[in-house]
Amino acid sequence: MAAGKISVHSENIFPIIKKFLYSDHEIFLRELVSNAVDATQKLKTLTIAGENKTEVGDANITVAVNKEAKTLTISDCGIGMTHDEVEKYINQIAFSGAEEFLEKYKNESENNPIIGHFGLGFYSAFMVAGKVEFITKSYKDAPAVKWTCDGSTDYTLEETEKG
Repeated sequence: MAAGKISVHSENIFPIIKKFLYSDHEIFLRELVSNAVDATQKLKTLTIAGENKTEVGDANITVAVNKEAKTLTISDCGIGMTHDEVEKYINQIAFSGAEEFLEKYKNESENNPIIGHFGLGFYSAFMVAGKVEFITKSYKDAPAVKWTCDGSTDYTLEETEKG
């Protein structure tokens, strides 16, 4: 008898995720706004736990449309991510840090539910976008980073000014 793990190659599965993740393509907006809500809830939870020493900003989520540039920008003042966290959470399809976060802060997060648990919602943006740029600044003392991907399995990740 043999046992093992099934291997999934991102270059084969990524086109399927991009085109067929959801039957309703407008769902991408809900998924991205949900990610922004999670980011603000996580910062609130870290503040309650005494781990966030930065000022908690506006908890509103902003959705801005630029018709001329054909862009949609979703902004929040949440937890943000470091370079290493982007590598860990954005560059791994179907890997969510929600369970890890909820387990670590289960007492503080009881009244601050986290929505995303599957690590796929972010990728729904590729159903409607030819390129996705993700700019994030962690609540930790770390530089802001910009992640850019054209829908292939290739991406760039670089330090940037928070936009």
